[in-house]
Formats: sequence, C-alpha cells, structure tokens
Amino acid sequence: MAGSTTAERGERQQESAGPPLVRQLGRPRLRMIIFLAVVLLLLGGASVWALYGSDWLRVRYVSVSGTRVLTPAEVRAAAAVPSGAPLASVGTDAVEARVRGNLRRVDTVEASRSWPHGIKLRITERTPVLLARENGKFTEIDDEGVRFATVGKAPRRVPMLELAASRKGSGAASLRRFGTARLVREAVRVAGSLPVAVARDTGTVRVGSFDAITLELGHGRTVDWGSGEEGRAKARALTALMKAAPNARHFDVSVPTAPASSGS
Repeated sequence: MAGSTTAERGERQQESAGPPLVRQLGRPRLRMIIFLAVVLLLLGGASVWALYGSDWLRVRYVSVSGTRVLTPAEVRAAAAVPSGAPLASVGTDAVEARVRGNLRRVDTVEASRSWPHGIKLRITERTPVLLARENGKFTEIDDEGVRFATVGKAPRRVPMLELAASRKGSGAASLRRFGTARLVREAVRVAGSLPVAVARDTGTVRVGSFDAITLELGHGRTVDWGSGEEGRAKARALTALMKAAPNARHFDVSVPTAPASSGS
C-alpha cells in the first residue's frame, strides 16, 4: 500500500494543530485569557450593580459645615439631595448650584461624596461690610457690593451706608454719571480699606459723590476719605494722623500725601 503524499501529511499536521489563533497562543494560554475576560466582565457588572443597584452605597445623610447665620437644615433643604439615591448618581456640581441659587447668603459651597453613605457640604457665608436701611429693615452688603440678605436687626459693628448723592447738586450729578450700583461699590471699597480700629468705630459711610465719601465715627468724629482710590495710603495716613492728634474731631485724608486734622 502506497504511503501518503507530502501534501496529505501537511494537511493532517495543520488539522492537528488547530486554528491559527490556537496555534499562536496555545490552548492553555487561550483558556486563561478567556477566563480572565469573563472575570473582568463579571467584576465590572458587579461594580455597576454595587454603585447603582444595591442598597450598600446610597445617600443616608448630608453633613454641613461652615455655617454662621444659616442653619444646617436650611442648607440641606436648599441642596435637595435625594435621600436613598445611589451615592454615585448624585451630581455634586448640581448640588452646589442649587445651594448658591437658593441661598444668597452663601458665598462659596463645596460638595463632595463621603463614602459609603454621605454628602458633605462645606459652606462659606458672605460677610456684611455695609448695611442699607430700607423700609425699616437692614440690607446686608458684602465686600463685592452684593446685597445678599435683609434682616430685622442690624448686626453689630457693621457701618450704615448713606447715599447722600441722591440729593441735589454735585451729589445728584455724580449719581447720574456713575449710577447707584457704582457708588455703592465705591463705598464698599472704602469700607474694605479701613484700618481695623477705625472700621470698628465707624457708624456710617456717607457717599456725597463719587469722590466725596465721609466716615462718621464714634464720639462725633468724622473723616473725609474722598474716593475709594489709594485706600492703603489713606489708611496709613489716617492711622498716623490719629496717633499724632488723638483729640482731633475731624480728619482729612482725601489727599493722603497731605493729611490734615482739626478740632479738639
């Protein structure tokens, strides 16, 4: 009986070796790769289920820190974080936007997840630097000129804002030229430049015009500050002037290079 030909022997060798991928990797190695792929798929599915489908990682509490006037309950209500929702599904950016949108007293808010069950809210409230009396109440104004809250009782050691620029003369002209918002920002700028001791003693920041802002201090003392420009130089000049003339009743630092005092 004649033996098989060379071509037949080659075909049998290819059949015994299997498909090209099997020949390249080897059956044991290929089985390991398939096994690992299946494990990864199972782990991925389990992770998705744990994050979104299980009861393990769901919102159970919202903690609030940094409040001074607001209460944690007010912040939680504004945040509107759904209790029992999957923690991974809570959008922290959306939470922050709701808090800022609902509570004007909030200057900044940082929301973060606290695994496995919490949302943390860190709040910074606006601080009033001036008060505006309106309809028997007090509107708080921060260092950016934002009117953020109306309260029935004036906070201690926060100066009153008086817009005398609404009257006739140069004040009215200044009001027409700059507008109320600009004049308020200029008053805020002055309030932020005051030396600490002077700020504590200031009862009223009076805006006669853009460049005629006056401070009314305790014990009947007054300060002509001028505009909000050169605030640091004016603060230094006022501090030195008060030390040099402690009994003076009036101080003028509108030109900080030539400060003056009068009265006793």
